Amino acid sequence: MRDIKYEIVEEIGVLSENAKGWRKELNKVSWNGAAAKYDIRDWAPGHEKMGKGITLTEPEAEKLKNLL
Repeated sequence: MRDIKYEIVEEIGVLSENAKGWRKELNKVSWNGAAAKYDIRDWAPGHEKMGKGITLTEPEAEKLKNLL
């Protein structure tokens, strides 16, 4: 299994936080050196661990915004 590299390019906002301090966040994240995409997922305090999430391109994020 290869290592996954990530860089949080922009922290946009926190959607929720649970009792253990994990936060569901909307960020722009670059995965494995690729262009940054919108990313919604749970993060441990300090961003050292993450849960499963979803990434969206700019057009997908715009469409989601319109749908909401």
